[in-house]
Amino acid sequence: MDQTKTEMFMATMAPKFPTEKLMLVKSQLEKLDDNKLLHVQSISYKDPTLLIIISLLFGSLGIDRFMLGDTGLGIVKLLTCGGFGIWTIIDWFTVMQRTRELNYQKFAEVAGY
Repeated sequence: MDQTKTEMFMATMAPKFPTEKLMLVKSQLEKLDDNKLLHVQSISYKDPTLLIIISLLFGSLGIDRFMLGDTGLGIVKLLTCGGFGIWTIIDWFTVMQRTRELNYQKFAEVAGY
């Protein structure tokens, strides 16, 4: 794959992946052909900043969990009013990292790793 395309992808998408896996993402991108690159670019990555805002505003309703695909935990969080507030506060500190990990899992699945 072209070095310019790799650098452009990394410049725009780096905040959406875990910091410790950025070099791994870059090396995997360099091994992809252009067809796979189109698939990787078409993935709907979640924005960690948007998720923290949603978690701060509507975290006790479990909306952040629903958006991350944790439907069962979202229902439990909704029924318990965010784990009586404790679970909501914990999620405020973990939602961004969980979003980045989910984005990396999507990337790795499509890239074939």
